[in-house]
Amino acid sequence: MKREIPIGFADIGEKEIGYVVDTLRNKRLSYGKYTQALENEFAKAHGCKYGMVCNSGTSALRVAIAALKEKEGWQDGAEVLVPAVTFVATSNVLLQQGLKPVFVDVEPDTYNMDPEKIEAKVTGKTVAIMPVHLAGLPCDMKQIMAIAKKHSLRVVEDSCETMFSTCDGKPVGSFGDIGCFSMYVAHILVSGVGGIATTNDKELAVMMKSLMNHGRDAIYLSIEDDDNITDPAKMKFIMERRFKFVRLGYSFRITEMESAIGQAQFERRDEILARRKANAKKLTEGLAKHGKYLQLPTVPKARTHAFMFYPIVVKDGAGFTRDELTLFLEMEGIETRYLLPLINQPIYRKIFGEIENEYPVAKKLNNDAFYIGIHQKLSDGDIEYVMSVFDKFFLGVK
Repeated sequence: MKREIPIGFADIGEKEIGYVVDTLRNKRLSYGKYTQALENEFAKAHGCKYGMVCNSGTSALRVAIAALKEKEGWQDGAEVLVPAVTFVATSNVLLQQGLKPVFVDVEPDTYNMDPEKIEAKVTGKTVAIMPVHLAGLPCDMKQIMAIAKKHSLRVVEDSCETMFSTCDGKPVGSFGDIGCFSMYVAHILVSGVGGIATTNDKELAVMMKSLMNHGRDAIYLSIEDDDNITDPAKMKFIMERRFKFVRLGYSFRITEMESAIGQAQFERRDEILARRKANAKKLTEGLAKHGKYLQLPTVPKARTHAFMFYPIVVKDGAGFTRDELTLFLEMEGIETRYLLPLINQPIYRKIFGEIENEYPVAKKLNNDAFYIGIHQKLSDGDIEYVMSVFDKFFLGVK
């Protein structure tokens, strides 16, 4: 019997519903206890002192780059190294800040930025590296941070697809100057649309929070900032700065209802991650028989994988194309996506020209890689169905 296997799922349970109802009963739609709890607890879980919740992972990236550009005095045209395979937001935010993304090819097994190819891209204009932890798997941050230190480069971790994973025992988001995460509906923790930036730099934290709030003076970012003040001088100090804007910012705030959902999801993180990993393990074991045709996910030593989704690459000489396989899967109810092609996108070809041949691994993935869902709401029966559909396809191939 045909089943529907989506890429992601809005896993809304009683805890999420209860927290949202609480916000409504308290008539609290802006920054409140759930947003504050999510900021503090998520940051701590990722080895950071400060967390700033906003309306999307893209917004987190946008304010991260804006804050660093302001703090470091980067000029328009400064270069930031990004992987040649990632979601378009990674490099879009650079272009939107007047910076130049410089692409680095990726590893053929992890699909993350290849550390061995970074230094060849460093020039006198390079100011930062933006590694992307793809699909739930961290980059090789030990090598990347060593290169960044050698060349005095800032590091922004685009961790929108990866939460709670570690590299050499250290959590993603805590290696660089800033880490950026997403809580979009198809991601690991879901708030609907939402994002979080983490840092251990208090100055950057204040700047990012200001940028998320129209560039407002950081003295007054929450409506409780003036509660229970008995000192007239302190109250006057706050009043004078309440409606003071110190930089050009954005309206990137999140609602308290979305934070309530996100906080409930955070409290269920162990359950969510355990099921994703169990589903991935079972699927890998079931698809191993097709190893002649398919490259399955790998987890390098000293790294952990959160499995936001399940990437697959059709091997050279398989005798069929990626598109033939994905069409078959789609017709059987299994939703698919290409593995985040970037440099061949129409807008990027318009801006940068025909550069795909300069990045052979990315080109291979653009042609032959895709992913399917592996989220926690897939049952054992769903995983078995996915395996049976692959088996059915390969009966025709053989």
